[in-house]
Amino acid sequence: MKYIHGRAAHATARGLVVSAAALAVLAVAAPQAAAHTELDSSSPGANATLTGLPPRVTLTFSDEMTQKYAKVAVTGPDGASAGTGDPQVQGKSVSLPVDVRAPAGRYTVGYRVVSADGHPVSGSYTFTVRDVGEPSPSPRAAESADEPSSPAAREAEAAKAEEPSATNTPVLVGGGVLALVVAAAGGYVARRRRAGRGD
Repeated sequence: MKYIHGRAAHATARGLVVSAAALAVLAVAAPQAAAHTELDSSSPGANATLTGLPPRVTLTFSDEMTQKYAKVAVTGPDGASAGTGDPQVQGKSVSLPVDVRAPAGRYTVGYRVVSADGHPVSGSYTFTVRDVGEPSPSPRAAESADEPSSPAAREAEAAKAEEPSATNTPVLVGGGVLALVVAAAGGYVARRRRAGRGD
């Protein structure tokens, strides 16, 4: 009788061990089964700065999406919608065509989608389109920028142009000295000639 009770106790202990192992496996698997669908990537990306608006915004999720419940909106800096159609689902990706002629500025992407297994996902992010269409200055504008900005400035520039430069000063001084030397020599020769003639 004691032997039978021992076997029963051993079987009960084994059952407890198996149950504990099964609970451990379920505890590990439960978070994975309950994991929600998430946004894996986007194009354009969050906080990106672009030189032009792309033809579409694409969102890629961690699970397959359903076309029926896919909602995506792209709002421009003026508060108007930049989308030009309905969201299109292809596997895990949802894309929305947008108007590339929309103005530069900050855009907001908002989405609410439902995965194939029924998990809803919603969120939003922003990206910026930089204005690169500023016209270059005309040749006349460039010339005007080089001219003095006031009549006084123009007069000062003209006076500066009329003044002899520092590099010309030695030449002018040397020319004056040479003229004096030639005049003195001419006077000396004239006096000698008069003296020779007895004048």
